[in-house]
Amino acid sequence: MKNTTIVALIGILVIGGSLFLYMSNTAAQTNTVVGSGDVQRITLSEKNANYFPQVLNVKAGQPVELTLDSSVSGCYRSFTIRQLGVSQYARTPKETIKFTVPQPGSYRFSCSMGMGTGTLIAT
Repeated sequence: MKNTTIVALIGILVIGGSLFLYMSNTAAQTNTVVGSGDVQRITLSEKNANYFPQVLNVKAGQPVELTLDSSVSGCYRSFTIRQLGVSQYARTPKETIKFTVPQPGSYRFSCSMGMGTGTLIAT
């Protein structure tokens, strides 16, 4: 094979692999709310040094119970939504963070140090 053919094949493989990784990382970045009755239950994980999923969708006026699973560690266990006055440290995955979003809007959440971040969207 010629050098240009080899370089072209390598370029195609790199681009294809990059697209695959991008699609796999963005495919499921919003949450699935599991609700029984009026409570919305959400479980957050830690992935690539951030919260996962990074976008949480909830209904305003309904209670939310948020759990940080066992992949969440360090300061990420200290969950904060400053606009709503939510600030709680969950030592274990058994502890839940309970709050209600009073009105529709977009709210930023983070760990206590602001390193891990995401957005809570209430409709």
